[in-house]
Amino acid sequence: MSDAVDDHGGVVGRVGSFRRVVSLVPSLTEAVEVSAPGLLVGATDYCTHPSTLDVTRVGGSKYPDLARVRDLRPDLVITNTEENRLADAEELRAAGVPVWVTDAPTTVPAGLASTRRLLAGLGVTPAWLAEAEETWSTTVPVWTTAIVPVWRKPWVVVGRDTFAGDVLLRLGIANAYATHPDRYPRPSIDDLNATSADLAILPDEPYEFTADDGPNWFPHKQSVLVVGRYLTWYGPSLVTARAALTAALTP
Repeated sequence: MSDAVDDHGGVVGRVGSFRRVVSLVPSLTEAVEVSAPGLLVGATDYCTHPSTLDVTRVGGSKYPDLARVRDLRPDLVITNTEENRLADAEELRAAGVPVWVTDAPTTVPAGLASTRRLLAGLGVTPAWLAEAEETWSTTVPVWTTAIVPVWRKPWVVVGRDTFAGDVLLRLGIANAYATHPDRYPRPSIDDLNATSADLAILPDEPYEFTADDGPNWFPHKQSVLVVGRYLTWYGPSLVTARAALTAALTP
């Protein structure tokens, strides 16, 4: 067997040798469970898909219960540079637990490449992965501009170099904050309403925007509620995400 190498070039083990996996990344939890059923023994409280997932829960992504993780005797823990803390990865490694580190992808191809690398390390190459790559291989000419709030107290929006921004750009929707210095700017509500963006795209996670809490903040923009994981998860949901987002966002 060849070496299993993560996004940072770390040799985590041997390809196909892992039998007890804990995922601290919701998107990758879905990817692993769908692609290699039975490998997962633990996941975060926020790992909501697939809906049939039945494993031990180990707390949140930022503050997992590391003792509970260790008690599961994993031979691999999956983490992400943006969703998880470096200190937790280091503590697990110090306890002898192999940790696979994924980068926070800034584009759809980067996200799928990272997922492909992980799944290959687990010894699987699922059909959905090639389908998702083909589905997202094209880009529509820009036809409108949007703001994409992801939190409300305080307001936080999608900024530069984000997976969600690239998802929307491939659908022909430019992000009004794509050139902002921050990846997740914190503009005031007045600043958001002052942009020339026509759309306010309101996902249901991480903040759960609803019909009663979202569109009312943007009276002069067209507000659209969307499934949040279609914007940010780089797993099997990408197979259906493009058609679903296109239907929701296209007039």
